[in-house]
Amino acid sequence: MLPTAELHIHIEGTLEPEMLVELAQRNGLALPTSDLDELRAKYDFSDLQSFLDLYYANLPVLRTDQDFYDLTSAYLARADRAGVRRAEIFFDPQVHLGNDVPIGAVFEGITGALRDSPVSTDLILCFLRDLGPEAAAETLRLALPYRERFIGVGLDSAEVGHPPAPFAEVYQRAAAEGLHRVAHAGEEGGPDYVRDALDVLGVERIDHGIRAMEDPELVARLRDEQIPLTVCPLSNVALRTVDKLSDHVLPAMLDAGLLACVNSDDPAYFGGYVDDNFAALRSELGLTDEQLKTLARNSFDACFATDEQKAAWKAEVAD
Repeated sequence: MLPTAELHIHIEGTLEPEMLVELAQRNGLALPTSDLDELRAKYDFSDLQSFLDLYYANLPVLRTDQDFYDLTSAYLARADRAGVRRAEIFFDPQVHLGNDVPIGAVFEGITGALRDSPVSTDLILCFLRDLGPEAAAETLRLALPYRERFIGVGLDSAEVGHPPAPFAEVYQRAAAEGLHRVAHAGEEGGPDYVRDALDVLGVERIDHGIRAMEDPELVARLRDEQIPLTVCPLSNVALRTVDKLSDHVLPAMLDAGLLACVNSDDPAYFGGYVDDNFAALRSELGLTDEQLKTLARNSFDACFATDEQKAAWKAEVAD
């Protein structure tokens, strides 16, 4: 199993249908159906928004710290089997606050599971861009009493129509708190979203970034500055940003010398965890062993772990 870091994983997106049903029953909530085949049949999306509609509809089943603990533990067990040595996990507190779940329960459950896992982990708090910058600032304010439990902030949810620039002030506040900064950009939004995430938000890493390939000048900058790009191949196909995996720009990204790595995004919805993504890249895109090893090395170079940890993990890849 190829060792890797997973840097683009939404913990809420690991809610498998079996756990959805289990948590609904635990918390006395009615689902439209408890039939697993019927639930899985809904996981066919036309675009990002059609996915988000189902994603948000499922999340009210997460009510208690135990629910968040169980969800996170299940992902980390699966990640460990997939060869993940380092996971930097996104979570969306605004969703849970909107469902009347205290932010403390979210932190307690998720970080409890992180402490109990053999995988090296850290947590990145994401802002929902469609809720606007004021809501993001309030979320950061509510989260700061738990500052020691997360290492960074991100920007996710519906991209089109919600550019990075309005979030400049909350990102400046996060930087002042010593937090890492990342942002989704260049999935459905164009290269300008990637550029603004870098120049206006000051991000250290771009999540997705595939549409940056449309702008040669931006590609050169990403290469020269070695800005990491957390690419999610099976997600891109599931959300129709790429017609089929054989059309994916990932080989061109590697050829251009970009610091791209492979991640699963929301694996319960998109057909596979990170090892499934690697397998598909080999079988459907024809990536070589050396290219796959480059992607794994890139993931460790892109993560926020210590230099000593990165060196040990890259030595595993070399072996």
